[in-house]
Amino acid sequence: MAPKKYTWIALWFLITAPIILWDAGYVLMRPRSMEGGDLRWFWSGFDTYERIDNVYSVKGYHDKTGFAPAAAVSNLVETSLNLIYIYGVYISPRNTAPIFGFAGAGLTLAKTTIWVLQEHFCGRCSYFAGRTDFPETLKFWIAPNVVWFTFCSLIVVRLGRDIASSLNAYGTPQPEQANKRVHTE
Repeated sequence: MAPKKYTWIALWFLITAPIILWDAGYVLMRPRSMEGGDLRWFWSGFDTYERIDNVYSVKGYHDKTGFAPAAAVSNLVETSLNLIYIYGVYISPRNTAPIFGFAGAGLTLAKTTIWVLQEHFCGRCSYFAGRTDFPETLKFWIAPNVVWFTFCSLIVVRLGRDIASSLNAYGTPQPEQANKRVHTE
């Protein structure tokens, strides 16, 4: 059985893949991707994040803050799972494709939640450290996290329902089959 196609999920995965890879590349290529690095031209858009978010900052790099590189590696896994989903739905249909999309979105959802909770439990140590500019906080931290959290939650629910329906359709014995099992045991 071919998996159901959801254009909105495919678009989300395809639009976010280059953004996520660009972000992961920035973190994993530090210090070359940072201000003064020979690859800075490709990651010049991170000027704002280096200035306002300790996780992306030069200080965070020198302090060996490990959360950003760990999240970057997770990003690579998540994006791979999302692209396997796209392949398994649109290019070479496989009934297992929803599992990959569910897993990728679930990992992203969990990582986003951990990122926000880490900020809360560390006493606002990375992004909010010394921040009082709410519009900047809203634009660069709150809004992106809300968007990521919302879309990933919707994907997990949608694909989770599809997976559950498939399991129910193939795993539930018909009443006459269930009766035969009871009588033969």
